[in-house]
Amino acid sequence: MLKTLTTILLLLSASVALARGTYQEPREFLHQAFHGDPPPPKMVWLSGEVRAATQAILGHQPAQLRLRYWAREQRSAWILEEIGKEHPITVGVVVNAGKLESIKVLVFRESRGDEVRHPFFTEQFSGAALTSQRVLDRTIDGISGATLSVRALTKLARLALYLHQHLDTRHAAP
Repeated sequence: MLKTLTTILLLLSASVALARGTYQEPREFLHQAFHGDPPPPKMVWLSGEVRAATQAILGHQPAQLRLRYWAREQRSAWILEEIGKEHPITVGVVVNAGKLESIKVLVFRESRGDEVRHPFFTEQFSGAALTSQRVLDRTIDGISGATLSVRALTKLARLALYLHQHLDTRHAAP
């Protein structure tokens, strides 16, 4: 009995350890997003209307006063973080011409819910846009056991789309 219990505990702890990890370095993500030639980073300040919209999208006050992004022509790339259940999930988001081009989990720190890193989940976001109510124009199917991770990625997709719109309306990309 003790041997069986020990084996079960070892298997459970191994699956938890497998969920956590760095799946792609941010530098690699940016090189991929801009075909090997990322532009220099820029900053968007989270103040006034932008801060209020960011808070509404995230459901809490943003932790930062500014966010770094990379932009060229109609494409922007964002490396953002949001808490899943207890720990931040680092996500890379590429927006092109106001639509999500890709979303990728870069670093996952939670003990479960890492299914959100797989293409079967992230490909749902491809081509998504933001409505006037700041929600995605499509339903993103959840994953049983990964609800909080799904919510985190959906929030970050919405935030990147909103910030991209903000950049398009107030700052012409060089």
